[in-house]
Amino acid sequence: MRFARTLTAAAAFAAVLLPAPAPAHAIPAPTLQRDPGQTISLPVREALTQIPVAGEDRTGYQRSAFKHWVDADRDGCSTRAEVLKAEAVTAPEQGAGCALSGGQWYSPYDDRYIEGPRGVDIDHLVPLAEAWDSGASTWTPADREAYANDLGDDRALIAVSAASNRSKADQDPTTWMPPAEAYRCQYATDWIADKLRWRLAVDEAEAAALTDILNSCSNVPVNVTLAR
Repeated sequence: MRFARTLTAAAAFAAVLLPAPAPAHAIPAPTLQRDPGQTISLPVREALTQIPVAGEDRTGYQRSAFKHWVDADRDGCSTRAEVLKAEAVTAPEQGAGCALSGGQWYSPYDDRYIEGPRGVDIDHLVPLAEAWDSGASTWTPADREAYANDLGDDRALIAVSAASNRSKADQDPTTWMPPAEAYRCQYATDWIADKLRWRLAVDEAEAAALTDILNSCSNVPVNVTLAR
């Protein structure tokens, strides 16, 4: 199942060790040549230090700025349907037009199983509004569409209960964490990986909240393939 993600150490870890971050009030200068498609591997606490720290600005945000759910591979199934099929505990039946029925999903946010797709939401782990605040406001429409439909990293989109997703809304870890406490280390780790993948910033409060969470978590290695 996609939600049961295993993070493995990379043999080339020593090659990507990065110097200490700049002060929290500044955006760190690049410490590593980063190109789309490049994979970075480093411990999660160090991964957090490689995300630039900057203030957030929601000026001009509209959800419609992030086109979703598209059918990028033109197979008849939207991004939402692709995630539902990939993360199903029990596979749903697929009808005409990629209509899904039946099936079962596990929602790690609140540690519960859900029967049928109607009670399942596909959550953008880093919400669209948060992405806008953190740098996506300067992206092209094509970049924002790619972000909103990111099937290239299992952590970006996740099938969860509609109730937990709507409780989360567009909040970051300063004000919302999954009700299932056992999942919080994974959530924080995946949040960091997603922001690093898309070169999004964190604000000071967000960085502090993530640091506090990670202090009670294992310093697991994170592998991130850069999307931009």
